Amino acid sequence: MIKSWYKTALISLLFLALCFPQAAYADQSDKQAAELGDLEILQEVLQYLNDNNIEGVQREEFIENAIRGMVYTLDDPYSDYFTKEELEEFEGQLNQEYVGIGVLVRFIQDQLYVTEVLDGSPAKSAGLRKGDIIAQVDGHEVTSPDDIYLIQGEENTKVKVTVKRGSSQLSFQITRAHFALPAVSSRLISAGDIGYIAISTFSDQADEEFAVHLNKLRKLGMKSLVLDLRDNLGGYVESAQNIAKQLIKDGVLMYIESQNGRLEAIKITDGSSLGMPVVILTNEWTASASEILTAALRDNGIATVVGTQTYGKARIQNVYSLSNGGSLKLTILKYLTPNLEDFNYFGLEPDIEVNLSSTAQLITAMHQIGLKNMEVSGSPSELNINNVSFTGYLDVVQEGSKVYAPSRVLAALVQGQASWTTDTGVLTITGDSGKQQQFKRSTGSVKILNDETYIELQEFQKKYPGIEWSYQKGILKLKIKGS
Repeated sequence: MIKSWYKTALISLLFLALCFPQAAYADQSDKQAAELGDLEILQEVLQYLNDNNIEGVQREEFIENAIRGMVYTLDDPYSDYFTKEELEEFEGQLNQEYVGIGVLVRFIQDQLYVTEVLDGSPAKSAGLRKGDIIAQVDGHEVTSPDDIYLIQGEENTKVKVTVKRGSSQLSFQITRAHFALPAVSSRLISAGDIGYIAISTFSDQADEEFAVHLNKLRKLGMKSLVLDLRDNLGGYVESAQNIAKQLIKDGVLMYIESQNGRLEAIKITDGSSLGMPVVILTNEWTASASEILTAALRDNGIATVVGTQTYGKARIQNVYSLSNGGSLKLTILKYLTPNLEDFNYFGLEPDIEVNLSSTAQLITAMHQIGLKNMEVSGSPSELNINNVSFTGYLDVVQEGSKVYAPSRVLAALVQGQASWTTDTGVLTITGDSGKQQQFKRSTGSVKILNDETYIELQEFQKKYPGIEWSYQKGILKLKIKGS
């Protein structure tokens, strides 16, 4: 969406036209007359319904549904009509403003894990911690993903959350409140002077937040950057453009095309050159403004893209305020990448494809940016790389003395790709040089759980002796030293 907001007297002008006598516009063009005739039909229907329908007419609802009908007939999934309340909710989502207790959770293996406790949230004040397992909500046992909704509720209402923490069981009375997720977060892996910045949405403040984090990492000695745009559904184009100006000195941000069909280059001038390697992380929910930034950095030779193909939304919307308090969100522009690629409905292809596993994607990005010695540790609720915490997880399957880790994570760690052949029950890891190592389900070296393949770690270490691992108190550690 474009950050600029335009007001229009569209609805009031339409009704003003209906007030004119016939002779007043008899000499107008045929097009204008036809448009006025269309409006007369709408007014005529409204009058008949108002005067004769036995059920009565809710005039406001009729008008809103008529508007929705016009917008939805466009066959454009991005255009919409908002009431005042719906627009406020839309803006809140764009700026990541929510009501709740302020935790991120993940349901796996019949347990609900707290994966993040947000700073300044009611959950943080109450004492919840990352890694807690939510066992009960208001006395109801948590047994399915749907139980997540038990935690939600209206502002200023209370909820009792009971968690398992190690061998203890603790209960917290938490008052739900309004809170906001930060648009930008960052970390530094000091061992390789690698900066990491995640942008979760292009809010109206994201560009300013990005500048703060970028300057902080520079002062800490950052020599390369991983820019994480996964799960970023977009936001304000102006915010994405301002971020691009902090990374690109001069170049084309994108090409836009309006109703007239003419292409116009949107250029970046007098920007700043980052002057260091950049890797962008993408997935299937990298969309809209995220794709603008991704394509601009890729096509201007600034960044390498790692992950999966993006969402594919190459259209820009604007929001127009209406006199009834509602708003129209309309697609007004088509945009193409600096290399003139129209990827709408298709998405941008990554330079290095890593499917499904977010942890494997992050490990691959770290390898690509130059991190040679790597220690990855985690559990179903946490992920650390070289003792730096990231949003993510590291699942484990244990059977007796055997410990299994996700094949995609292990493959990424040795800079390979994992592929599973169902007919033969063989999992193959192919390295950059083309060398292959195989693991067979029949020998017990491969497990399948929830459509994910896992490799037994002792067998994996035999074929990749450079890997060190340990598993204690639910935490798996994997370590590899680069050459």
